[in-house]
Amino acid sequence: MKKIYACLVACAVLTTVKAQSPAPKLPDFGKIDVADLELKQCDFEPDANAMVLFDKGEVYFDQSFNIVLERHKRIKIFNDNGKKNADVRIEYYSGNHLEYVTDLQVQTINMVNGKPEITKIDKKQIFTENIDKMNSAMVFSFPNVKAGSVIEYRYRLTANSLSDFPEWYFQEKIPVRYSQLTTKIPEYFYYKPQIRLATYFSTNQHSTNSATIGFGNSALQYVNEIDVRGMQNVHSLPDEPYMRSDADNLQSMSFILTSIRPPQGFTQTSADTWPKVGGLLADDEDFGKQLKRKLQGEEAIVTKAASLKTDDQKIAYLFNEVKNNMKWNNLDRWFTIDGTVKAWEKKTGNATEINLILYHLLKQAGVDAYPMVVSTREHGRVNPYSAFIRQFNRGVVYIPVDSTRRYILDASGKYNLYNEVPDELLNSSGLYIDKEKKLYDIFFISNNQPVRQTYFINGEVKPGGKMSGTLQISSFSYNKIKRTAKYKTDGENKYIDFLRDNDNSVKISELKLENIDVDTLPLVQNAKFDMDLSGSDDNYIYLNPNALTLLKTNPFLSENRFTDIDFAYRDNHSIFAVYKLPAGYVAESVPKSISLTMPDKSMTFKRIVTQVNDAISIRYTIDHAKTTYFKEDYNDFREFSKQMFEMLNEQIVLKKS
Repeated sequence: MKKIYACLVACAVLTTVKAQSPAPKLPDFGKIDVADLELKQCDFEPDANAMVLFDKGEVYFDQSFNIVLERHKRIKIFNDNGKKNADVRIEYYSGNHLEYVTDLQVQTINMVNGKPEITKIDKKQIFTENIDKMNSAMVFSFPNVKAGSVIEYRYRLTANSLSDFPEWYFQEKIPVRYSQLTTKIPEYFYYKPQIRLATYFSTNQHSTNSATIGFGNSALQYVNEIDVRGMQNVHSLPDEPYMRSDADNLQSMSFILTSIRPPQGFTQTSADTWPKVGGLLADDEDFGKQLKRKLQGEEAIVTKAASLKTDDQKIAYLFNEVKNNMKWNNLDRWFTIDGTVKAWEKKTGNATEINLILYHLLKQAGVDAYPMVVSTREHGRVNPYSAFIRQFNRGVVYIPVDSTRRYILDASGKYNLYNEVPDELLNSSGLYIDKEKKLYDIFFISNNQPVRQTYFINGEVKPGGKMSGTLQISSFSYNKIKRTAKYKTDGENKYIDFLRDNDNSVKISELKLENIDVDTLPLVQNAKFDMDLSGSDDNYIYLNPNALTLLKTNPFLSENRFTDIDFAYRDNHSIFAVYKLPAGYVAESVPKSISLTMPDKSMTFKRIVTQVNDAISIRYTIDHAKTTYFKEDYNDFREFSKQMFEMLNEQIVLKKS
């Protein structure tokens, strides 16, 4: 993006302040309060292994209208488990020298003989890692770190694009005592702030600063908009069941350039749009220009695909051909690194290289397909209102099948299916590219179809607290993908351990799997089982009818929830069990039929129990009507889960007659 001036000379002459709350005075680099060296624990999170004492950032525009971030961060190490925080990576976007890091200073402060002792890092121990042709990192480890150390570093990050305003995280995986971001933005630029907070700013100051550009008759005054925003005593972000990425949940602030208002000129809209981003992708050497490159030996594959009758057959064949012959190198980038031709020759590449190879073969076979960029669950959700290419980290293939169905193909996953959107792409957005029609559209990726898992259990209870029988599990869609991957990766013995939930009272034998390599059918697992019914004695037998389902443990026991629950897709479990009672025993206690529903009807649980002569039949159904449950509704969700798992694990009690 062009800059307004090649050179800027500014001096502040007037300051107007509107203070809502005061900003604390933070110590300079190397100056430390002895109390911080003697600090034994975080007062608002006592179990923390380390904490951020402060993280201070200041963003301003330099004389060339580069965006500059000056950052000073200080961390307290409480114990040996906290020492991992002394290993630091400062990643930046080095492609085309867009960003660069300078003035890095690193030091450790320890209390020695009652006085602070500073150990500075040897500059030779600071490394520049070239992650790929677009990204780099400054990597270092603090010296002389021990329990009780305080570590601190500061640096300057310069970005030479007006749209590359740095994002700021007020929250981390360790508690933060104070985090502060100061922004100084000239009146010529309007940035729209995107704020994600769980509470209010503890510091929120606004001021305006009048400054001068140029000299003499060409001098021009302008106004800086200065904001100081801070948060104190920010709890660490925990790892919670079914949460999305840290990037989706950390309290943070980002800025989107929406317009430029040059002096004595018209306001110009400067926000990037998805058509603009899509057009750049279509012409990019490492993305769009890879699409038509011929692959060695492609003719035989394309000829075979073209001979198939339907597009679905062509898609399935080419998808599996690429998936089975290419190896993913575990790298995710929205761009190619070696290119499709070289990746095809080596039979290995990043996810985008593999999928652009698939796209090319599909087009050659006459299938209506489009390249698409997406973001994986680990990378973070795409904000559809912010057209920014770095939100994406993978290229895939998009195929609109008909008015109700669309395929999103990712051949980098060895166990992915051509007819299922990979679950790690769900509940985010993707941008597809149709260069011929100049269509570049973004849409939300979801799967609203229930993903089924069914259990059929036929057990015969024997005197003395034993049970034997047969088990059949049918796994559909993502359940099939996960179980197929587990079986092929771990082997049969470990898979049997998985089925019995590592319960030594359960033995599983004669395991047989059906449809493991048939994309359109469920994975059917048949087995025989023998069980010792724990707690049983000469007079009583205790049977948990839910013992073989892997649904015994409630993952939502915590009283508090800090992140939304995102299952990615709708789970649907059905359990059908028939238990034959032993001669000479009667059912003293049998669970009753019952139905349980969330207040908003987003989740239901049913248990239907019948007894005919010497057999008890139980049917359980669990259905999620939506994929995401907000943390604000966690109390209702937690109470529902508590009751549901209690009902799932309610025992049948048999008494000797």
